[in-house]
Amino acid sequence: MKIRSTLLLGHALCALLANSAMAALPSEQVLEAVEEMKPTIEKAAQKLWDLSEISLFEESSSAYLKSELEKHGFKITSEGTGNVPTAFIAEYGSGEPKLGIMMEYDALPGLGNQPVAMKQPRNDGITAGHACGHNLIGASALGAALSLKNIMQEKGIKGTLRVYGGAAEETEGAKVYMAREGVFNDLDAMLHSHPLDVAMVANIATTAQSQMYIEFTGVTAHAGQSPWLGRSALDAVELFLHGVNSMREHVKPTARIHYVITNGGISPNIVPEKASVKLTFREASRADVDAGVAWIKEMAEGAALMTQTKALAVDYYGMYDLLPNTPMAERVQKHFELVGVPKFTKEEQDFAKAIQTVAGVTPTGMTTSVLPLPNEPKVGGSTDVGDISWIVPTMGVVMPSIPEGISVHTWMATASHGTSIGYKAAMTAAQVLALTGADILTDEALREDMKADFDKRTQGFTYVSPLPDIIKEPVGLPDAMRKHGTIGDLKEAVTKQAEDDDFDPED
Repeated sequence: MKIRSTLLLGHALCALLANSAMAALPSEQVLEAVEEMKPTIEKAAQKLWDLSEISLFEESSSAYLKSELEKHGFKITSEGTGNVPTAFIAEYGSGEPKLGIMMEYDALPGLGNQPVAMKQPRNDGITAGHACGHNLIGASALGAALSLKNIMQEKGIKGTLRVYGGAAEETEGAKVYMAREGVFNDLDAMLHSHPLDVAMVANIATTAQSQMYIEFTGVTAHAGQSPWLGRSALDAVELFLHGVNSMREHVKPTARIHYVITNGGISPNIVPEKASVKLTFREASRADVDAGVAWIKEMAEGAALMTQTKALAVDYYGMYDLLPNTPMAERVQKHFELVGVPKFTKEEQDFAKAIQTVAGVTPTGMTTSVLPLPNEPKVGGSTDVGDISWIVPTMGVVMPSIPEGISVHTWMATASHGTSIGYKAAMTAAQVLALTGADILTDEALREDMKADFDKRTQGFTYVSPLPDIIKEPVGLPDAMRKHGTIGDLKEAVTKQAEDDDFDPED
């Protein structure tokens, strides 16, 4: 009996010591694990930059990342997640805790450029470009995930490590469709990263937003011979947009309204039968966005009444604002200060200064220090990570990958993201993500603090998807890629729903 008790006590002590060792996992071990992944990270950054596939069409990029994850021991548990064909989920391990790492890999149309300090089309003819650095997001997430997997395997750390392929962030981000499916609900935390011109923790609050499609249908006629027989859809668009621009005087400073006319008619001597607008409305909170969208729909109805046309207005996609988390932010800040910004060479700094000179920006080069922890400032941009942050504690790191004062969504950013500057940013982001991820997997007290902060911020809140029920998959998918009817079927269904809701001004 004494021998059995002694053995049990020994097992218990071993388990306790093992848990203590895991809780105190040295930073050096994590950084060594990431360093082993450096070739993989750099290769992924280059591969994704070379592919430069735009939102919803990242077939090769998605396949490449899935292949790399599978090759290193992850299991692909979901493909076409949330009805987004290029989205996926990969998983390693089992049980608690559960940590998520977010990938992005879509490029922007029309922003392709050679990796040089001047505006120069790519030699291979590809016109899209990673002007927002999603090639680096994909590479850093891959590197962090593979490093953590190796550490978990070597140290016997229990838990589930899950990688999410967040496709199409630049248009109809998959994360919102994934959130509607509930694939984040069981996580303890989500980590993410993003390139920029500064080095900081993403302890910020972004705006919520909705994307709208507004279409007017009139009556065609000869604009010179018998214009009185026609009813101009373009007139309706112009009146509608005048209303939108008058709205700007009466919205909060946090609001953002931007649009393009996607169809203004065919020929000046034909009264336009069809005219349409795509519009994005951003505000500080989801509730503020919903109120603004309702107002914009009323403007569309009013413009249709004034022009005797027929209006259709639908908010086909939306997202939440980004919710910070203090304990996570403080831990990321600690690790970012430990790692520091990438060590850029003179050649890299000269490249950065050359880009700044072309842009008319003071040639200071790349940033050289990590900023203090931001105090949750509200910024004007949006991210579909916001939806995740209202479901599970979420935090990210912003990594310098472009020269100071240069904006993403420019050819200059595309160029920088295809050089060693971008690859160093991806490597450093992987280090910070891996260090933080290791803590989350092994530090129960940290997880409890993160959860307490999250619960306090979301008290009384229940996540409701901003996606209309009628939208089953991204509207930007061509018919050949759709599973829920054609674009024509969707438009017919949306029109019928609008009529049933008494929106149609001709009813």
